[in-house]
Amino acid sequence: MEIQVLGAHAAEAKGARLTSLLIDEVLAIDAGGLTAALSFPQQGEIKAVLLTHHHFDHTRDLITLGANAGYWRGQIEVYGLRYTLDVVTSCLLDGKIYANLLEYPSKEKPSLLLKTIEPYKKEVIAGYDVLALPVKHSVPTVGYQITSPDGKSLFYTGDTGPGLSQCWLHISPHLFITEIAGPNEFGDWLKGVGHLSANLLKEELIQFKELKGYLPHIIAIHIGNPYEQQIGKEVARLAEELGADISLGHEDMKITL
Repeated sequence: MEIQVLGAHAAEAKGARLTSLLIDEVLAIDAGGLTAALSFPQQGEIKAVLLTHHHFDHTRDLITLGANAGYWRGQIEVYGLRYTLDVVTSCLLDGKIYANLLEYPSKEKPSLLLKTIEPYKKEVIAGYDVLALPVKHSVPTVGYQITSPDGKSLFYTGDTGPGLSQCWLHISPHLFITEIAGPNEFGDWLKGVGHLSANLLKEELIQFKELKGYLPHIIAIHIGNPYEQQIGKEVARLAEELGADISLGHEDMKITL
């Protein structure tokens, strides 16, 4: 399994894209900075997109991906909670700011096919076992455990605050990708809006290790751009304290399991 970080940041700027991951070139998770990172042929390889939640920085490039797919008459499955898909349909894919991509280029073969995913129910999507698990954010959100046919797995939280202990009961990943949206000094605020700092993540990882007996390789994305250097130092300190492999993700980073 090869995981590529297409977008690792909470805000878009030169050299920084919004959140998106790509697995083995065919399965995307979130679509914040999806199309800007990929060529047309690479976009044409994508079979499905998993949405963690409806916020714009995780869904924006559904429009450009769907529009581009119209050129090669492709169809891409988009999975999410029913709530997520309802908001995306009414606010992003409603045809008011671009073509209705649920009916474009034709009603018979639209670019995007929306499919509801249920928490705690395993599904096979694009050849992978996918398990959606609720996480703590300001809107209904799920993380995803993705397991390849050869048994390699990752868990990606999407945007989340503290309170991941229920997820730990259902997963044992080789790679854990989560978020650190701000520095430790903003911990109380981050907790209140459903995000993590390095210190808040530390408590979650301690609980994971107590339950599972190990810590996987850990990558943090959804990085708050203005505080990246400070967050990087705090993550390095966290890795040292826990004796774990923890680092910040970056655009075009590739991890092979």
